[in-house]
Amino acid sequence: MGGSVKDVQSKAELDSLLGSGAPVILHFWASWCEASKHMDQVFSHLSTDFPHAHFLRVEAEEQPEISEAYSISAVPYFVLFKDGKAVDTLEGADPSSLANKVAKVAGSVNPGEPAAPASLGMAAGPTILETVQEFAKENGSSKVENQVKPGLGDALKKRLQQLIDSHPIMLFMKGNPGEPKCGFSQKVVEILNKEKVKFGSFDILADSEVREGLKKFSNWPTYPQIYCKGDLLGGCDIVIAMHESGELQEIFRDHGIDTNASNEIKVSEPGTGKGGISESSGLSSTLTSRIESLINSSPVVLFMKGKPDEPKCGFSRKVVEILGQEKVVFESFDILSDEDVRQGLKVYSNWSSYPQLYIKGELVGGSDIVLEMQKSGELKKMLAEKGVVQEETLEDRLQKLISSSAVMVFIKGTPDAPRCGFSSKVVNALREEGVNFGSFDILGDEEVRQGLKTFSNWPTFPQLYYKGELVGGCDIVLELRSNGELKSTLSE
Repeated sequence: MGGSVKDVQSKAELDSLLGSGAPVILHFWASWCEASKHMDQVFSHLSTDFPHAHFLRVEAEEQPEISEAYSISAVPYFVLFKDGKAVDTLEGADPSSLANKVAKVAGSVNPGEPAAPASLGMAAGPTILETVQEFAKENGSSKVENQVKPGLGDALKKRLQQLIDSHPIMLFMKGNPGEPKCGFSQKVVEILNKEKVKFGSFDILADSEVREGLKKFSNWPTYPQIYCKGDLLGGCDIVIAMHESGELQEIFRDHGIDTNASNEIKVSEPGTGKGGISESSGLSSTLTSRIESLINSSPVVLFMKGKPDEPKCGFSRKVVEILGQEKVVFESFDILSDEDVRQGLKVYSNWSSYPQLYIKGELVGGSDIVLEMQKSGELKKMLAEKGVVQEETLEDRLQKLISSSAVMVFIKGTPDAPRCGFSSKVVNALREEGVNFGSFDILGDEEVRQGLKTFSNWPTFPQLYYKGELVGGCDIVLELRSNGELKSTLSE
């Protein structure tokens, strides 16, 4: 190793290095990102300080398979490995944090020295430190993300949505279909041509605002990106896999896009069970039994690509988001993990694409149908009719607690036995003013204790609420009382 930085050219190469068991520090960067360039200097010097670790660099956009594997959505981004397992991450331009994290994974420079170097080890000089820290300061944070702006403006969101919706199939690529500027873009163009579908395209190299904005808008860090009827399908790897399995053609057909394939489209109405499949489906009894067991494993089951916290296609992500918005508890099955189920369920349900949503054992449909049902209110109605209980989120619970009494105080302990002086003062103030109030002991429920800090944006306890609105903590309550305003404030 000897203190050098190596550029990784493939996931296979990365997996091989991770398999060595040595500490690995992986730097995801982009040539257009100034923060990446500055942190790369720090990264290089750290490789000298810790010569027994692998320091690897990945250009995020040029290695989509690796970037997608680690869900990279911002650069610079660092992943630290020990014994072949990811043990820590760091996002943004924060040299001191990077140095400390590297030291914990790779050990000190010399045996017997402290784990974390005093600055950035011995090799990184003050000039580099000052450069990175000044850059971070100028950008308003020590963690500089890859976005051109901290958020997407309404005008840019509208423009991106218009571009996505401009064609039934829309490809955001490097270059244009006649002259792709990267191998991944060229591959997707070739696949779409083989599928014999018409598509629109946009050259992201010609517009940096779209290039950076779309990454955040789609939560997808690399290009190309392909959309079908406004929904993200994914990048190059996903398109290749869907093309090879025949699923890409099926998705196009299901969304009413003309292809050279048969025009016969088999669909089912929501709630019609197996979509009219005959008993002679050709599936083995074992596979049929397994599929039926999975469909009935929970009141709501989603067969999707990936997992709810890491969907592998835009359609799956859409349905997960809808179920989250409806606060539905559901089980999921990753069809990418089991080819028998993936192919067998298409036959069983007579539904040729994924995701597939089932409620109480009956097929509802794919992303388009679920989205339309949500918009019309039919999904909520169906869930209620089938007795599917919506999940109570922490936010729901907190709101109920806050509103459980006109005057509600969250304290440490109980009104008769407060567990801190501040709680005692607030209770006494309320009692002396003759105010009736409800209370909640935050020491007895860690979820409420931590959740309420975020919910109210108030970091300490006690917290006093009136008609669901935060009044404040101990200091504010005592100030209101001394001004003679406490009782009137709690009775308006």
